[in-house]
Formats: sequence, structure tokens, C-alpha cells
Amino acid sequence: MKVTFKVFRFNAETDYLPHYDTIEMDVKEDEVVLDILNRIKWEHDGSFSYRRSCRHGICGSCAVKVNGRSTLACKERMVDMIELFGNELTIEPVSKKRAVKDMVVDKADFWKKYETVKPWLEAEIDEHPAMENIIPPKEAEKLEEADYCIQCGCCYYACPVVEVNEDYLGPAAFEKAYRFTADVRDNAKKERLEIVDILGQGVWDCVKCYECAEACPKEIDPIGKITKLHNQIFEEGVAKSNVATRHAVGFKRSIKKHGILDEGDLVLYSEGFGVVKHMHEAFEMFKKGKIVLPWNMPKSKNLDEIQKLIKSSSTVKF
Repeated sequence: MKVTFKVFRFNAETDYLPHYDTIEMDVKEDEVVLDILNRIKWEHDGSFSYRRSCRHGICGSCAVKVNGRSTLACKERMVDMIELFGNELTIEPVSKKRAVKDMVVDKADFWKKYETVKPWLEAEIDEHPAMENIIPPKEAEKLEEADYCIQCGCCYYACPVVEVNEDYLGPAAFEKAYRFTADVRDNAKKERLEIVDILGQGVWDCVKCYECAEACPKEIDPIGKITKLHNQIFEEGVAKSNVATRHAVGFKRSIKKHGILDEGDLVLYSEGFGVVKHMHEAFEMFKKGKIVLPWNMPKSKNLDEIQKLIKSSSTVKF
């Protein structure tokens, strides 16, 4: 299979702007993306730079983007990439603005935020135990494979909130926080939840776009862990009354009342007197029928069933 590659090139020490090299190759059926990176370096340009180590999808160092799709280079088969995107493929680093040399990115902000959630077990450990500390399977299942994260950063660099909010910790840090808040051995659950509860840096600023879930090459579902953290924040009594928590409560309140979302009431409930600053947007939404007057608010024909679902799935009283 003949494939044309556009390869991102940039050297922070010598280049003002990045450029792309165009390279044509015959690709074999058994090759993965990492084989292509190796061949670019070995057969075309020895200065081409990228990270690689384990070649088994474990170390996370070879994460790159192919046609905008985050992937582990050692895991992704070329035949799948060609089937998905055709015979013209663009290879780029996971974050172009953090590129240091070609595919190599500066992960300093990733690791700094990762450390914020204390990514280690806080527990009193007997240095000379007489027996195993056995965790029942039911308790271990609560981790939901969060311990499978390989810190590749794919979810972090795909997150749109990370791009616009430098304080936001990002899905990888939240996933790691959940890995320990769900661990029955951990003694710092409340402390971690207080960290991820902070507005601006915490889970309440997630926009639920699911980009992190799409980008994760290990299919760990970071957005699912973020949702679990939302619930734990309420369950552990960490939640404070602010626009974020009132938005969550208001959402449930609206669905319970109408079976569908009353967007006007949700903003009023969340913002309180602060709703005044949204009057212009509210008027425009009202003109387009996006929000309605309270007495005209319709109700779902399946409201009874929806209310039963809410009652059966609610784990904590707000």
C-alpha cells in the first residue's frame, strides 16, 4: 500500500514556525504507526525526533496524532489508519503548541497538574505484615480500571478546557484522583475531593464533550470518572453552594419536575441574582423558543417513569 505522509516538523531551538515534510512510503500490512516513525528516522531523516520505549502499549511515551486522532503509535495498526482516513495521513504531536522537537512535547504542565491530586496511596502500611491485605473483588471493581491509565496524556491534550483554562487540572489528573478516592485503602479521599472541587481547576469546569473518552487509547473513560467524582463530592459532604453545584442540583430538579430540561429555570436556579447578566441571552433564547414562560413549560409524557428512574438512581440527597 502506497501512502503519502505529511509529517509535522519543528525544532524549538532553531525554527520560528513549524512546517510539514511530505514523504511517500510503501506500507506493509503488519506495520503499526511506530514502524512508520522509525522508518522516517532511519530511511529519510535522522534528525526526526519522537518518544518510544516499551512497544507494548504500556509506557504511553509514543502517543501522537494521526489525522487529528490521538493514538499510541506502537498499538495502532497502519491498515486501520488507512481504512479510516485513506492513503494521505498527517502525523503530528499530541500538542503542537507544546512541541519541543517534532513529535516530542513538553509535558511539564501535565505532570505538575497530575501531582496536584496526590497520585499515590495515602495509607498506614505495616512494614512487616503477617498476612495479605486482601481487597474483595466487589471493592476492586469500583476502580473501574482507573489503574490502567498509562499517563500518555492523550486525554489531557484533547481536552478543550485545558486549551482555554491554564488552571484546569484536566481529565488525566481527575482520573487518577478517582483511582484513589475509589480505593477503600486510601485515607485521603476527602482531601482529594476538596482539590478537584475547586472552581476553575476542578471537575465542575468539565464541559462533558467526551473528547477525553474518544482520545483515551486504553478506553478507560475519563469522563465517566469525572462524573463519579461529582457524585462523591456530594456524598462526602464536600460540595459547597456555588453556581456549579447548584447547576447540578438544578438539572436534576428540572428533570424531576418536567421530565425535560427547563433551561430558563436552570440558569435562574444556578445563578440566583447573577441571572441579571444573562438577560440579553435569555431574551434571544426566548425569541427562538429555546426557553418558555414557566406556565407554558411542557412536561414529558413519560414523566412518571422518569421520576422513578431518578429515585432509583439517586445516591445522595442534595
